Amino acid sequence: MNAASDVLTAIVAGATRAPSMHNTQPWRFLVVPATDDNIDGALIEVRSDPTRALPVGDPTGWAARVACGAAVFGVRLGIAVRGHRAETHILPDPSEPELIARVRVGSRHPSTPVERELHAAIPRRRTNRYPFSEVTPDPDTVARLVPAARQEGAWLDVLKDPKRRATVAALVREAQDRMNADPAYRHEVSSWVREVDGSSDGVPRRAGGPSPAAYDLLAFRDYGSAARSPGRDFEPNPLVCVLGSDTDHAGSQVRVGMALYRVLLTATAAGLSSSMLSQPVELPDLRRRLRVALGHTGGWPQMVLRFGYGVRTPATPRRSVSEVLDIAPIRTS
Repeated sequence: MNAASDVLTAIVAGATRAPSMHNTQPWRFLVVPATDDNIDGALIEVRSDPTRALPVGDPTGWAARVACGAAVFGVRLGIAVRGHRAETHILPDPSEPELIARVRVGSRHPSTPVERELHAAIPRRRTNRYPFSEVTPDPDTVARLVPAARQEGAWLDVLKDPKRRATVAALVREAQDRMNADPAYRHEVSSWVREVDGSSDGVPRRAGGPSPAAYDLLAFRDYGSAARSPGRDFEPNPLVCVLGSDTDHAGSQVRVGMALYRVLLTATAAGLSSSMLSQPVELPDLRRRLRVALGHTGGWPQMVLRFGYGVRTPATPRRSVSEVLDIAPIRTS
């Protein structure tokens, strides 16, 4: 490899830290350098990987597009902190549905403090499925999350009213119960649970959090972890938000993925832990009810998010860059 390929590979390595349902990592990358000695003008393509699809949990490919959108945001950050603009084109070729985005390394441009802060948060960001502290997140910290979503063209509804939060939590519970009643769903989830350390994908059982209880406010997916002591509340007062978009076509879902990752990294940089509960978005009728409950009848909920102060948890594994990256010959035109 040459100097340019080394830097572009490092950018992709950072992007693979993006979140995905069950940590399936449903992406591939193609790097097309423009020169041997620098990254100017290079292209990075982000593609969905159909071999890592979830036919039961994600039959429409929504979750894969959101995850790949998050990876696109990771590519953008990697380019930005190396002093370049990232010129991003979403779904650039209708004849190639697996092509999520092309990101070109544009003109030189100094990175902003926010870009550097978010990029530095990438190694610390992980889904935390354990109980959070009873300390309520600082209002100024919470206030940073809403414009982070807006900057990527999405909206973030912070559920300050306990009644609204309880309504959304009830929909999460109903969705989880319905899906968990499906043997095919349970089998698909269990196929992504990893019993021992050393695997490169999926959810290690130790990172799955305690098994959910019927009286918990928020119903997490059950990754088969140990049960908690009977009668003990998971957490009494979580901060719950809903991320959404004004439209719901494939391109919108990719952009939601970028917004999701910006929000999660913003939270991480501010010292918050986070987790995602997409179950009511995965069932069309419950998604419609969630829209009504939020009052966003003209918008589309895309993810329920939970934030708080949590103990440090292990990062989920990632495949090596060599497994997800192809490097093309230098582009001559």
